[in-house]
Formats: sequence, structure tokens, C-alpha cells
Amino acid sequence: MISYLIRKLFYGIAVMLGIVVVVFFLFNILPVDPARMTQGQRADVQSLQAIRKEFGLDKPVPVQFAYYLNDLSPVGLHANNKEERERYHYVKLFGVPGDKVIALKWPYLRRSYQTHKEVARLLMEVIPNTLVLATTAMIFAIFLGVFLGVLSAVNQNTWIDKLAIGFSTLGVSAPSFFAGIIIAWIFGFELSKYTGLNMSGSLYSYDPFKGEVITWKNLILPMVTLGLRPLAIIVQLTRNAMLDVLGQDYIRTAKAKGLSNNAIIYRHALKNALNPVITAIANWFASLLAGSFFVEYVFGYNGLGKTTVDALEMSDFPVVMGSILFIAFIFVVINILVDLIYVWVDPRVKLA
Repeated sequence: MISYLIRKLFYGIAVMLGIVVVVFFLFNILPVDPARMTQGQRADVQSLQAIRKEFGLDKPVPVQFAYYLNDLSPVGLHANNKEERERYHYVKLFGVPGDKVIALKWPYLRRSYQTHKEVARLLMEVIPNTLVLATTAMIFAIFLGVFLGVLSAVNQNTWIDKLAIGFSTLGVSAPSFFAGIIIAWIFGFELSKYTGLNMSGSLYSYDPFKGEVITWKNLILPMVTLGLRPLAIIVQLTRNAMLDVLGQDYIRTAKAKGLSNNAIIYRHALKNALNPVITAIANWFASLLAGSFFVEYVFGYNGLGKTTVDALEMSDFPVVMGSILFIAFIFVVINILVDLIYVWVDPRVKLA
């Protein structure tokens, strides 16, 4: 178990390092000057040079990359002075020549080019909104998807089965941004006087009398839109897995013993049909964080996706890289958890 986790962590670090390399050099070949984007087109030369020096943009690209890796690394080389200690909040491990120290710290994601706020703090303000959206969308997809999949399998070749298959096919075929526009227009505009829902809005809104309040209704339409595709996949996987399990010998034995249909379906068949569904759920939950980019932008939902798209428009590299690294980290963690859940659900599975 320990060796497996260490190997998985090593692979995860390698994946994240590859992402850093690709995105970093991709940003550096784009014909965009972050200093110019920060100061505007009328900025003077002295101001632009000061901004480039502040963010290290005046150095060669390989040097910038080395400094960025040093900032991201939990163990880094830093100056032994007050400014560096306050910036990185590091714990000194040991000193090295040249008034430097090898220090232990949290990965430092730098500061936003636009707001000059620390990227970690900026992301922590919006990540909870995206996690709420992704979690509720996944819960919606799991419960409704498993229910419809079981219902479809039990009623194979009936109108219920055909309706469930048609719905899942439509859900898989519709891109999130297109489905979001249609759902927002129908339920947030045309039928808004009946639904009470808005075309756009975030989880938190400002009330002049109460201050910042949670507006749960703004979560409904983005949640349904984001959950449609995983819902469709879960319906298909649950149906196919249930049909396969219901044809097994032990199910026929359970029927011969006189067990009720509910006991056979939910206590015996469903548990053994969940392995492919668990894989889909885990992979889709991580994918929902990436898919939320389009959905949040369509609905004006203030989350990680909208923040990243806004940062891309302004060439705010630290914010974009911080968002991408967070999503990559979630993918790695969920991949490890899926394997552990496999062992818990099916003891025959062994971690190699």
C-alpha cells in the first residue's frame, strides 16, 4: 500500500511538472506583454520597466522558469531576509553560503498581474463556489443517474427503457456551453416568472441591508447544466452494468430462494454493478472542475472557471497557472482515491 501511494504521488508530481513546463513556455511564446496589459497602452517606458522588474519579466525565459519552479517547490532556496520570509512564510531548514537558506514552505503561486493580490488568496475566494457547484452537480447526476439506470435495466425494452436511453444520448451529445445557453434562456428568461430563476448570478450576492448573502437559486441552473453530461454517462453505465449482473448465476439463485425484487436489485445486483459507475463518477468529478469554466462564464457564476477565463483575457499568467495546477492536483488526488475505493467496494481488487 505504502509503495503504491509513493509511486502514485511520484507520477502525480511528474504530471504536474509537465503541465507547468507546457503552460509556462506557451505563455512566453504568445505575442502579449503582461506589463502592457497591466498598465494600459499609454504607459510610459519607465513604468513598464518597473513592472517587468517587479514580476521578474526582465530576465531570460530559462531564468524565469527556474525562479518559478523554486517558488512552486515546497523546498526552495531563498534569501535570508525579512522580505523573503514575509513573502514565502518559510521555515528555515539550514543555511547555505551567500546569505541564502534552504527552506520549507507552501508552494508560492505569486501575485496577480492585474490586482496584485496573492494568487493563492485570490483562488481561495472562488474555489469554494466552484466546489459547491461541482459537488451539487455530481450529487444530482449520481442519484438521478443511478435511479434511471436501474429503472431502465429492470424495465428493459419498454418505453421507460427507451426514454432513458434517448435522454442519456441527448445529454451526452449536448455540449455544456450550448446546453447552458438554452437552459438559461428557457428557465431563466422565458419562464422566469414561473421558476423565479435568473439567467445569471453567483452563489453570493450583496444585499444593501443584510450585506453578503447566499442566493441558492442561482446555483440551480448551473448545477443542472454541469450535471447533464455525467448524468447521461451514469445512466448508460448503470443500465449496462445492471443488465450484465442480472444475468449472473447468483442472481438466479437469489430469485430461486424467494428473495424480493427490491432485495435482489439493491442489496445484491447494484453493489456489484457499481465499479464502472465509480470510475465514471470519480473521473467526471475532476472533469467538472474543468467543465465549469464554460458553465460559470455562461451564467456569470463567480467561481474558478470564470476567474480563469477573465485572467486569460488579461494575460494574467500567475492566476491561470494557479488554476490549472489546482485542477491537476484534484485529478491526481481523485485518481488515487478511486483505486482505494475499488479495493473497498471489491476485495478481489489488489493494489499492484
